[in-house]
Amino acid sequence: MSRPRVVIAGASGFVGRALARAFEDDGYAVFTVGRSGSAVWGDDVGIARLVDGAEVLINLAGKIVSCRYTDADRDEILRSRVDTTRALHTAVAAAAHPPRVWMNASTATIYRHETARGNDEIDGVIGEGFSVDVATSWERAFFAGDLAATRRVALRMAIVLGDGPATRMLLALGRLGLGGPQIDSWWFPQRRYRGIGARPTGPVRSTWHRTRGHQRFSWIHIDDVVASVRFLRDRDDLEGPVNLSAPGVSDNRELMREVRRVSRMPFGLPAFRWMLDPAMALLRNEPELVLKSRWAVPRVLTEAGFVFGHPALGPALDAVAAVRRPRARDIFSA
Repeated sequence: MSRPRVVIAGASGFVGRALARAFEDDGYAVFTVGRSGSAVWGDDVGIARLVDGAEVLINLAGKIVSCRYTDADRDEILRSRVDTTRALHTAVAAAAHPPRVWMNASTATIYRHETARGNDEIDGVIGEGFSVDVATSWERAFFAGDLAATRRVALRMAIVLGDGPATRMLLALGRLGLGGPQIDSWWFPQRRYRGIGARPTGPVRSTWHRTRGHQRFSWIHIDDVVASVRFLRDRDDLEGPVNLSAPGVSDNRELMREVRRVSRMPFGLPAFRWMLDPAMALLRNEPELVLKSRWAVPRVLTEAGFVFGHPALGPALDAVAAVRRPRARDIFSA
């Protein structure tokens, strides 16, 4: 018998590579779509050929958000997610034998800045502004139309801990003695976070929140990303948005305290927005990535019986650090 086929779009990142290895271990034939691979973006015929007859389709494609939100990068962050999702949607709709399940990446940053209560998939409050508009545009493209034979799941992923850019930067900051809390404060208003897309939301000028380093930090270990995708693949009763976020939500102060601990650095200098914004400009990045309070609750997964292998932040970071100790240059390569 031939092996079942999985198609992974955007498989070149560390999440995509981990999923490809997992599906290979599960006996699947793995095919990829990207700038290179089994089919490339723009080759609609090749993509359609891969998708038709596939058992599972996973889409992780999109420009990395760890960049400065220039107008060009803002447009590309949105376009790269919406256009690739639409291309796959066209292929699924036209397939004689469409995938049984299609899991499409989304983001837990779709929810509003929140410090009072967690946001789950049923009662969570959608936010506003650039990052949220990207997420809602992405999900609208994904859930558009009727694909009766294909179950669709939007993976609202929190920050993934593993050998990826976000974790490498955090641990490198800790080893350099810069692992104190990141504290929001007034800074000159700018327009980089204004809304985007067909339905832009939020203020045109940036605002700030007096969180004093207690902004929430939702996260998930890469092993639990893989395990949850396997779980969702095999549960035909689960569809719609699903938060991929560990139940043990942290705040920024606890996060950086744990980062200092695993980095073996006894102190860490705090960073206020007036320090972060110029520094992030030099690193071609955005302070929003550490200053927004993200609090996503994995209600769908936990109520369905999924058990997290890494439910608490400290042991999860221990597991990451045991695999790879970062170097200082990781700050600049993240």
